[in-house]
Amino acid sequence: MLHSCLAWHAMVMKNRRLLSRLRLPALVTLLALLATSPAPADEAWRDLHEAVREGKIVPLPEILDWLEAHYVGQVLEVELERDDGRMLYEVEMLGPQGQVVEFEFDAASGELIGMEGVNINMMQREDGAE
Repeated sequence: MLHSCLAWHAMVMKNRRLLSRLRLPALVTLLALLATSPAPADEAWRDLHEAVREGKIVPLPEILDWLEAHYVGQVLEVELERDDGRMLYEVEMLGPQGQVVEFEFDAASGELIGMEGVNINMMQREDGAE
């Protein structure tokens, strides 16, 4: 377990752009996801990397780049979940008015499939909104 945490930390330090977007709660959530996986953490981490490498899921930085281009806010938490066999990214953001909004993305396609919260329209960037 310690080895996987150290390897994970080394990977994050190499990708400072991702680190700047993911605050401590998001990082803790990702670690918790790996630690509570039914498979050992090393195996779960390898499976995740393999899924990204094989194009089965979109890399998290692509999701975060899209959010940054379209919405104003700070990432609070990121989860990768399986729902009825479908992999989903759930990203919670804190908006400028203090609202918390959850965005749900299909991890395979990167498509935004849902969002919930209040004053979501106040978070949309004028230059990047669809």
